[in-house]
Amino acid sequence: MSGEVIVLGGGIIGLTTAVELAARGRRVRLWTREPVGATTSAVAGALWWPYRIEPEALVGAWSLTSLRVYEELAGRPEETGVRLVPGVQPGVSPAALGPLARELTGTVRELAPAERPAGVASGLWARLPLIDMPAHLGWLRTRFEAAGGTVELRAAGSLDEAAAGAPVVVNCTGLGARELVPDPEVTPVRGQLVLVENPGIETWYAAADEASSELTYFFPQPGRLVLGGTAVEGDRSLEPDPATAEAIVRRCARVRPEIAGAEVLAHRVGLRPARSSGVRLAAVPGPYGIRLVHNYGHGGAGVTVAWGCARAAADLAG
Repeated sequence: MSGEVIVLGGGIIGLTTAVELAARGRRVRLWTREPVGATTSAVAGALWWPYRIEPEALVGAWSLTSLRVYEELAGRPEETGVRLVPGVQPGVSPAALGPLARELTGTVRELAPAERPAGVASGLWARLPLIDMPAHLGWLRTRFEAAGGTVELRAAGSLDEAAAGAPVVVNCTGLGARELVPDPEVTPVRGQLVLVENPGIETWYAAADEASSELTYFFPQPGRLVLGGTAVEGDRSLEPDPATAEAIVRRCARVRPEIAGAEVLAHRVGLRPARSSGVRLAAVPGPYGIRLVHNYGHGGAGVTVAWGCARAAADLAG
């Protein structure tokens, strides 16, 4: 068992961590409570951007590591689900990225007057990774299994149960860490989306006020346009709310009127795994003397920091 690792959690954080460990020659088993395609990560929009995540001092490096991986994967979009797509964030300047902005020359810039949507006085233009999550999660699983890893549809009833199976356990259970660890700092932030037929929109738009529970964004994905959204702290409901869905469509249609007449394809709800003091990425002594690595609490930016956190977690796994 000396080289074995069990990774708990089959979302974007668990899968990237498992892939990274397997690439380093570890024998990895991934336990996931739901099929990979049914995890919270499968619901995500998903645009690379450090949104609702702490600690700020570490997020920049994690995000940049992930960005470089996605830029490489975007060369094979049909295979990986990753594309580089231009878009607009109103009311935001590159300075909002802090030191990270220096690494994004040519990727992010001030929005020119001719590029501003109606009603937008300022903002930024960016060409960023936009990820088709169902396709990307499937690609990650295939890559993991090709490296010798195994996926088990199995929930960990306790950390003791996982510790009995391997000398190293990496906990990537997201919201599940609230009960599993237990960690009362972990709370859900509910996000609701509407999927519609794309009326010909090729760029993304994202207006996110972290002080508000109402977001306005649309992301062109293969075969659909993803409209959002919400960020309701403490709400655990997974049932789409019709009134919320109508409000999402109205907000998006104010930016692009053609969205108002787009046929609705589906509704989606996901619970972002937020943590009040930020991401927990640390190695601690585990049950039975095992090495336990925690990698959870990524809030609304799991996709953005996934590869940076995966590499850090793999380092901690020893």
